[in-house]
Amino acid sequence: MQTLWWSFDEIAGKGIDIFFILKFLFFSALTLTPTALPVGVLLSSIMAMGNFSENYEFAATKSAGVSLMRLLRPLVILVLFLSSINFVFLNNVFPYASLKQKNLLLNIKKKKPSVALIAGVFNTEIPNYMIKFDSKYGEEDNLLDNILIWDLKGRQENKKVITAEKGKILSESGSRYMTLELENGRYFEDHYSVGSSAAEKKKMPASYADFDMYKVNIDISSLNGDDLDNESWKNSHTMYSINQLQTERGLKGIEYREYIEAKASTFKNSTKGSQLKTSNDTLNYTLNDTILANFSLNSQVMILDNAVNSVKNERQIMTNYSKNYKKNRKRVNVFDYEFYHRATFSLSCLVLFFIGAPLGSLIRKGGFGLPMVIAIIIFVIYHFINSIGKNLVEESEITAALGAWLSTIILLPIGLLLTRRAAKDKGAFNIDKLTRPITIFFNKLSGIKQSK
Repeated sequence: MQTLWWSFDEIAGKGIDIFFILKFLFFSALTLTPTALPVGVLLSSIMAMGNFSENYEFAATKSAGVSLMRLLRPLVILVLFLSSINFVFLNNVFPYASLKQKNLLLNIKKKKPSVALIAGVFNTEIPNYMIKFDSKYGEEDNLLDNILIWDLKGRQENKKVITAEKGKILSESGSRYMTLELENGRYFEDHYSVGSSAAEKKKMPASYADFDMYKVNIDISSLNGDDLDNESWKNSHTMYSINQLQTERGLKGIEYREYIEAKASTFKNSTKGSQLKTSNDTLNYTLNDTILANFSLNSQVMILDNAVNSVKNERQIMTNYSKNYKKNRKRVNVFDYEFYHRATFSLSCLVLFFIGAPLGSLIRKGGFGLPMVIAIIIFVIYHFINSIGKNLVEESEITAALGAWLSTIILLPIGLLLTRRAAKDKGAFNIDKLTRPITIFFNKLSGIKQSK
């Protein structure tokens, strides 16, 4: 519900037809269904078994010779069936719903560019500009505070920067331009040509000016789109079925290997590594084991200078490309993780059931009170472990298979342990063991005081 209301708040009142708003919310609900189903299984299992145990019906079944495992057997079959449904949903409905939802939101942002601007982050959706501001408010949600604008036209990096205390977005539906009306700010621009060295940039002048009112006209013609059903975005990992993910992750892996091989070849050629000889040439004279000793003093100085400059240049190049390496590797990791995640997340119904059912019989409490709190805490832990696994996979810290199975590996043994303790009618943990030493200590301390 929080996700749906956030989505509704983002698009409502922006001049979008109610049909498209309802359509967007419908597809958003479909993308959340695979997550809602495990939560429902967890909550219902805690509530059902908690209510069963609270009314001493579990004790009655045990006295009749029906064990907990026999009682849970039909429920396990039901949960396996729900896990299968979840897998089919993830493999067929979820990719289609994700495709529709993401493209609808993208097209809505294109139709109303101000929707794309989000407070507190660097917004790059507007072509040739990077815009950041602290808050967005007003009846039309078009008033901004503490604005920072970087003009990136012509790949000028941060040559032109505009700051302002307040601003207002002025745009009309279908217009080619969006106007930012800024108040109480400063305009700064460096004047140097592209390709200038660091020393040349320092010598070139810069201009700046303070202003009370300044208007920035931004060309948004590339964002104007009238067809909200247009599907231009089709390459997200959430839009593929498992078979498509299998194919796509293979292609991404090949592209990444080719990218690395091309960079390695460039590095080898730039450092003249291709000129190294692997075979021993027949020489008419012997060489000194110390390579530099074979050259004159002037040549040694020249060789060392060239070597140092070459290393510095290549080190700078490698540093500049490091983000690209990580970005390309992350793209491969995301598809690998999604491939395994589809299967493991389908089993989340079973994993959470083996935690919720025995826990409900142990706490002996039904209804929506305590079971709801426990269910939320358990699912937050499950979701937190999933997020950790995904982040580690994206950063190439662990394999995609291990990251996807991490939550199952951690929580399934806990569920089986709880099931075993519940079958033997033991508590989840013995509180007396923890509190008894403390009670004895304070009793002794109280006796000492009384004797005094």
